Amino acid sequence: MPESEHHKPLDGRRLLVVSTNYAPELTGIGPYAAQLAEHWARSGADTHVLTGMPHYPAWRTEAAYRGVWRAEEQRSGVTVHRRRHYVPPRQSALRRAAFEASVLAHGLVAPPALRPDAVISQLPSLAGGVIGARLARRHRVPYIPVVQDLMGAAAAQSGIRGGGRAAALASRAERYALEAATLVGVIHESFVPRVTAYGVDPDRIRLVPNWSHVRAPSADRAATRARLGWPEGTPVVLHSGNMGLKQGLEVLVDAARLAPEIRIVLMGDGNQRDALAARASGLPNLDLLPPADADEFTDILAAADVLAVTQRASVLDMSVPSKLTSYFVSGRPVIASVADGGGTAQEVQRSGAGLLVAPEDPAAVLAAVRKLVEEPAAAAELGSNGPLYVARHLSREAGLARFDALLTEVLQDAEGRHRR
Repeated sequence: MPESEHHKPLDGRRLLVVSTNYAPELTGIGPYAAQLAEHWARSGADTHVLTGMPHYPAWRTEAAYRGVWRAEEQRSGVTVHRRRHYVPPRQSALRRAAFEASVLAHGLVAPPALRPDAVISQLPSLAGGVIGARLARRHRVPYIPVVQDLMGAAAAQSGIRGGGRAAALASRAERYALEAATLVGVIHESFVPRVTAYGVDPDRIRLVPNWSHVRAPSADRAATRARLGWPEGTPVVLHSGNMGLKQGLEVLVDAARLAPEIRIVLMGDGNQRDALAARASGLPNLDLLPPADADEFTDILAAADVLAVTQRASVLDMSVPSKLTSYFVSGRPVIASVADGGGTAQEVQRSGAGLLVAPEDPAAVLAAVRKLVEEPAAAAELGSNGPLYVARHLSREAGLARFDALLTEVLQDAEGRHRR
């Protein structure tokens, strides 16, 4: 029977995904929202996404979308509805509030003209969470917020100016979004206590971990290092991803200053990039690289000797960096300069793919790097554990299947209530 004649599990369903970040963004939450929506479209659903203009991680609207007020486009079978919003070039509590307010206002004033069978939103977008809850209530359909980060805790922990006031406002928005939920998805069990603290019954929480959304490395490692100017014999420590306040990347700049024989590479973009460049001025062993294209991203990760994930000491349980799934795929050992006991530390320990060190401590980072350089067999064993962990726990098929189960549960419950 031709593929087109097969009954698909979501035939006839109309789904609305609300996510401020979406393709063509290549890092953060955008790729997960896109792969989820595209998966549901392939499963037969009439899938729509309400999103913003591409801007992450640079926090600059991509050139093709500048000046665009509203847009509707087709991407891989998904109808994408874009709404213009303010993009703050630098982060402060006031600017972040203006960003969220602009997303919220435009999303509520001009939502897609459709009645979905279910609404799924991605948090940490406070505006996306509130928009999803409001639209689901308006249409009297199930609502599923998926907690990728918690902005209330993030504002309190990240060191952003005015963070205390922002945390209070963010927590109120998160409570509204989560209390309205039919079921709540969380990407890591470390989020459960905070979600239940918002009044969500633990029986309404489902674990839906992120999956690895990048391909395995394939290029010759020595050739990639030569192309990047990384000499053999020089240990390379690479951080890839957003350069924001909560990452606390100053620890890697200071490590470079203490160890001229080690090359530190910061690859990515973000609102702290200029400040980090100024801090690193005059350091010949620190490179700032732009975000890598998707076709070479994991090859560059694999060319490094050590991959670093860093967070400020105050960051505990509000975030599990999406970069970890890509790091594990690369087959290189990870050094996690993060608070012990948080979700990031738990994931690194669970994978067996890296070492934990104290946050904001460049000497501790360097000690771990030197340990891995001096013990190549141990470093290789840690690195090899990453792909194994991905294969067993973080495959795209397994991740999407968990979302399918979550969606099926709410749709079947809604049908049962309707029949009664």
